[in-house]
Amino acid sequence: MSGGDAGSSKPSVAAYDEAMDALSSLITKRSRADKSNKGDRYDLLFDYVKILDLDESISQMKVIHVAGTKGKGSTCTFTEAILRSCGFRTGLFTSPHLIDVRERFRLDGVDICEEKFLAYFWWCWDRLKACISSRFYERISEDVPMPTYFRFLALLAFKIFATEQVDVAILEVGLGGKFDATNVVQRPVVCGISSLGYDHMEILGNTLGAIAGEKAGIFKKGVPAFTVPQPDEAMRVLEERASQLDVSLQVATPLDSNLLNGHSLGLDGDHQYLNAGLAIALCSTWLQKTGHLEVNYLEQTSSLPEQFVKGLTTAMLQGRAQIVPDKFIDIESPGDLVFYLDGAHSPESMEVCARWFSLAIKEDDKQQSSLNNQAHDDSTASHKMVHGNQCEASRKNSTQLKLLQKMQILLFNCMSVRDPQLLLPRLMNTSASHGVFFRKALFVPNTSVYYKVGSGPLPPAESVDLSWQLTLQRVWENIICGEKGDAKNSEFISDEHKDGTEMRVKSGESSAVFPSLPLAIKWLRDH
Repeated sequence: MSGGDAGSSKPSVAAYDEAMDALSSLITKRSRADKSNKGDRYDLLFDYVKILDLDESISQMKVIHVAGTKGKGSTCTFTEAILRSCGFRTGLFTSPHLIDVRERFRLDGVDICEEKFLAYFWWCWDRLKACISSRFYERISEDVPMPTYFRFLALLAFKIFATEQVDVAILEVGLGGKFDATNVVQRPVVCGISSLGYDHMEILGNTLGAIAGEKAGIFKKGVPAFTVPQPDEAMRVLEERASQLDVSLQVATPLDSNLLNGHSLGLDGDHQYLNAGLAIALCSTWLQKTGHLEVNYLEQTSSLPEQFVKGLTTAMLQGRAQIVPDKFIDIESPGDLVFYLDGAHSPESMEVCARWFSLAIKEDDKQQSSLNNQAHDDSTASHKMVHGNQCEASRKNSTQLKLLQKMQILLFNCMSVRDPQLLLPRLMNTSASHGVFFRKALFVPNTSVYYKVGSGPLPPAESVDLSWQLTLQRVWENIICGEKGDAKNSEFISDEHKDGTEMRVKSGESSAVFPSLPLAIKWLRDH
């Protein structure tokens, strides 16, 4: 299949749903990939690569490979944006997706279109199914299954990037490193390790050293690598693994904001300067190793190329320190309902998220105060010039100048493999240290009862298992009350809205559980 063959006709909704059903059938319970199970049969990946005729394409691909606990997605996003700004055709593979699986595959900074996605998807699916079932290759044994969910997506990414002939493929490790599906790349141009911390411990190990060892599994003999400042235990392991493989491991310098020429990073938050510095090191090294750059920008002492600045300031990634004003509500002035979105899911990242959120809302308050002061100055001048309209102007200005007390509300969920007793206190305490307190916490399941959250009528709520959300609520209430036991002052109530919609929520003074995201958002809008 050539690149031009992908997307010759527009697919139907049913065709896309069929692909999603097929993909969902590959989801399995994750097991720890280690020596005891041969990396969860990691060697199968090379059989899959052979079936899809990707051996040669992957070996020729100019890859930037990035692992880490926190910040690897942001680092990859900065890296892609920089190299795209330099004029290269880019392919970016990241995970997870927020809404549509196509978000994982970006070509030149844009999610792959449905037509191309379906064409590549079914080509890989049909070829794997046919070859596995017929044992087309002698090396394939009878018990070889279809690839698991993430392995299939990684293989699909390689197929897409090979056929689309990208100049550079930026690959974000899905989980760990050593046994990750992206690690079939044997000779990347450069590797990166973002900040390390405690996450996926049920799979990667219980110590920072063990986790660092898994991440360092992407190191390849003689291939340069960069990391960011790490805890001592983790750094020692990284340096040991690098030494064993003759890898030149360097610590990237966090980006100096003065080098952005007055602009801001495309991704918000102080922690992003760490990720941006790593991205600069990766891009600079990739450009040098591929013969496109003579000057070394690793030191960042005085200036950055214009293309680097453009990439860093225009990079976009949903769900990372993202601010979204609500557009489906009638309000007197902008900013009455604003969503601050972040995908933090480890204790360390919860602190970073809380710090970003606290500083962001304080900055918004400053800007609103400045606007109000300007409105007051304008009204004073207007009053002097047009005395005849004094009453009308006074009424309008009183509306503009009225400062309503803002309410911070937490809308939260995490997977059941996470420990909310580690996550929620970090979030609450860090926010409180910045003078920010949540009036109420709302807990909802991940899956919405319908696809789009908009201004249209809500469908009837389906029966949803809320046991985990009720557990989260109890943890929150215990933190609030400072004692153990079930949440107090909490009961199931029926909340009837203006349009007649009724929903049952478990609500208390400081928290509530909703059966779906749309219902939670409706509550926010109504309140």
